[in-house]
Amino acid sequence: MKMEQYIRAIAGLFILGSLALGYFFSPYWYLFTAFVGLNLFQSAFTGLCPMENILEKLFKIAR
Repeated sequence: MKMEQYIRAIAGLFILGSLALGYFFSPYWYLFTAFVGLNLFQSAFTGLCPMENILEKLFKIAR
């Protein structure tokens, strides 16, 4: 998989997970959904993605 595919998969998992947590436990989890969405929005314009940096470091450790 390419890095973009990993990031999209993780973002989708975070969004779906936080929506489920918000539905079943506390609506405050929707704030995490908003954070992920805002981060995706800003990365479209700036090219900066914190998850990309985290994954690059994890892949270096795994090698």
